[in-house]
Parts: sequence; C-alpha cells; structure tokens
Amino acid sequence: MPVSVELWIAFCLASILAIAIPGPTMLLAIGNTLGIGPRIGFAALLGIGAADAAGMTVSVLGLSALLATVALAFEMVKWLGAAYLIWLGIQLWRAPVMGLDAKPEQRRTAPRAIAQAFVAHLLNPKGILFFGAFLPQFIDAGRSTLPQFLTLGATFVALDIAIMSIYVTLAARGRRTAISPLWQRRFNRTGGAMLVGAGIFTATLKRQS
Repeated sequence: MPVSVELWIAFCLASILAIAIPGPTMLLAIGNTLGIGPRIGFAALLGIGAADAAGMTVSVLGLSALLATVALAFEMVKWLGAAYLIWLGIQLWRAPVMGLDAKPEQRRTAPRAIAQAFVAHLLNPKGILFFGAFLPQFIDAGRSTLPQFLTLGATFVALDIAIMSIYVTLAARGRRTAISPLWQRRFNRTGGAMLVGAGIFTATLKRQS
C-alpha cells in the first residue's frame, strides 16, 4: 500500500470530520434534492467528486499558494463562486412546480446538474486552500509522493460522495412525504434559499493572512 495503514486511517478520520460539517456544496446537493429531486441531488455528487479531484490537483500544482498569498486572486474566485451559487438559488426559487411523476424532458438533466456542482465546488477558494494545507500533513517524505497523493485523493473523493449521499438520501425521504403543489413550491423555495445562503456564506470567506 502506498500509504501506511496508520496514516491512512488517520486521514480517513480527519476527512470524515471535515466532510460531515455542512458547507456550500453540501447545501447545493441538498437544495437540488429538495427542490428538484434525488436524481439531480445524486447527480450533483458526481460533480462534487470531480471537483474534489480537480481541487486536489491544482493544490498540488501550487495554485493554493497563489490563492493564499494573492488577495486579488482569492477575491475573484470567491465572488465568482458566490455569484454562481446565488444565481442557482434564484433559479430554483423561481422554478415551476413539477410533480414527482414529471416527464424526463421536464426535469433538469443529470449532466447539467453535474456541471453545475463541479463549477460551484471548484469556485470555492477555501476548498483549494483546504487541500493545499490538509493533504501534505499525511504525505510520508520517505515514500514516493505521487502514489500517496493518488491514494489519499481517491479516498477523500469516495468518503465525500458517501457522506453526502447520506444527506441527500435523508433530504429525498423528507421530500417524498409531501407531493402536493404547495409542498413542492415550499421545497423549491427551501432549496433555493439554501443555495442563496451558501452563496452568501461563500462571499463572507476571508483569506488567511
């Protein structure tokens, strides 16, 4: 195994604690589940997993150091991410009510949900900074770096998708308890409000000096 068992277990425990704390992208997945349905919520998780992999890659390439030291770069990424989440929230808030038996062509497509989640997650500068500060702590200098990076990266992506799947499943069960137009409208607005809130939260992020 590229990583020692003890180090891998420690990484898993630390990752679980970090992932379980609700953040903007978790709110994105839950908001999509409440407002549109579990199919879109689970599709969003694939985009989040892909963004995790991309975020870890750019961190290794040194872009996390750029965001940490250059205020303008951090602010640009932060505001782009915040604006995108707020825009998604407004779109969901204003979305028409559709029953759970709506035709496939009436629903948002899974590829679109994956793309939206990928962009929203990748535009969270704290995520890139997190990987830049988090991963190196579990890299053994006495071993080859690339296999360790690949192993830890794949582990984090798998844990992220697994834990967020639990949240999406719980949201989906709650959504299916009420299928009337009134409740569908409430779910749309709840999901939209969560996305707007995630955008506002992203906008309040501050660069660590």
